[in-house]
Amino acid sequence: MKADLTRDTDVLIVGSGIAGLATALYASAAGLRVTVVTKATIERGATDWAQGGIAAAMDHERDTPRLHRDDTLAAGAGLCDETAVSILADDGEAAVEQLVAWGANFDVASGGFHLAREGGHSADRVVHAGGAATGHEIERALVAAVGARGIRVVEHADLLDLRVSSGRAEGIALRQGNEIHKLRSSHVVLTTGGAGQIFSVTTNPPEATADGLAAAIRAGVPVGDLEFMQFHPTALHVDVRPRPLLSEALRGDGAFLRDRHGERFIDELSSRDVVSRAMATVMREQELDHLWLDVTPIRDFAKHFPTIAVSLDAVGLDPRVDWLPVAPAAHHLAGGILTDLVGASAVPGLWAVGEVANTGVHGANRLASNSLVEGMVFAKRCITALSGGQLGPTNSGVLGSPASGSLPRRSNSLPERRDVEPLSADLSPEALLGRLQATMTRGAGVMRSETSLGEASESIAAIRGILGTDRDPRFRTIENLVTVSELLIASAFARQESRGCHVREEFENTNDAWRVRLTYFEEYP
Repeated sequence: MKADLTRDTDVLIVGSGIAGLATALYASAAGLRVTVVTKATIERGATDWAQGGIAAAMDHERDTPRLHRDDTLAAGAGLCDETAVSILADDGEAAVEQLVAWGANFDVASGGFHLAREGGHSADRVVHAGGAATGHEIERALVAAVGARGIRVVEHADLLDLRVSSGRAEGIALRQGNEIHKLRSSHVVLTTGGAGQIFSVTTNPPEATADGLAAAIRAGVPVGDLEFMQFHPTALHVDVRPRPLLSEALRGDGAFLRDRHGERFIDELSSRDVVSRAMATVMREQELDHLWLDVTPIRDFAKHFPTIAVSLDAVGLDPRVDWLPVAPAAHHLAGGILTDLVGASAVPGLWAVGEVANTGVHGANRLASNSLVEGMVFAKRCITALSGGQLGPTNSGVLGSPASGSLPRRSNSLPERRDVEPLSADLSPEALLGRLQATMTRGAGVMRSETSLGEASESIAAIRGILGTDRDPRFRTIENLVTVSELLIASAFARQESRGCHVREEFENTNDAWRVRLTYFEEYP
């Protein structure tokens, strides 16, 4: 049945991963009228692709929220908001229990949850389902719960723009097929996920095209930390999109990385930025496009990691004997829409939860398995706040942080570039997307430099030059990716240091002078 797009709603949620569906369930429980808008189908949120787990201090004898907090701060390399991190760590166990109440089935051992350890964690605290099918199980449970509560869902709808009037968000414009609709709402909650499709090699689904983030930028909403795109070290190096993810839990269970000579070169349980940087360095030195993950020490591989075993079998790899080809892949954008400690943006009526948001939890680098728990924790805080009457932001979290710097307007913040030969206006959206992804992978990937960022800026400017408003609607997706790419490049160019998952080759060390959050906003037209 086609959803009625003329009916107003209390809470309009754009996105259907864990952040979006959890927000919808909390809102429904609060007695609010809820509508969920999703780009594909409700089952295809980015959460469905998550192989890792959900981090929470569940082992009361060997772990504490304080330890989880400290590990998160260490991974964030000095740019986390400490209060936000404490909230995440303190509320993690309750978030897992709420997922169970909504129907999620997690792996158990000895009467409790089976807890794994991943890179950067000092204790076993990662809850999994089906070995490496945690996201799929969570998505299944949330979709079922949303259906059982009769929450209105609008599928196959592309977000075009936010509707802002007199400084307040009042709804969205969306496209379904060839029709454009305008939806009104008292509150808009963006849960549109990340921007992995900026890069050629990513673990993100095709829908991860930064639509919500780009719409917010166009609407004058402040954003920050866009230089911090985390690359997952161990994406399977095969010709499949998105790249199959080889969960960090494999390294926690004894798998290790090998170079061309079969030698180990890094502590595999280091944080993701450290491992990805080491891999990129070795690949450059040895002129390789991938390295190898040796999982042969893991016994009963198919029993413990059944979904990964199926993926490997599909491409002709046997984990019992084969070294698995791996390379870093764009995985998680740590930055996004700046919010307070309950998800409110600087624009009243507009909220952000999940990867599209910048709560300050991740800082310069996300700790493994903190994204799912972040979606749960801040979804609840968002609905608690708005159902209690809050409309605009409080002076808290990253919105209240004094440690920030501002980028100039986009046109003035990119690296200096030469005149660029215009691209043919006849290029298809697919051809433009391929060019954009290749440009960003080459110029703004794991390792960056002034030269590479300048070259990327040139190419992105050429793509921007042929975008128009009266074109195939698929060009709007390219425009969104270009908008976020420009700011990622500008932020990476401005940050003259290496910190977390941002690496500048001319500035190898972390510099305390750059312990600032680079933010940006433009005037709403």
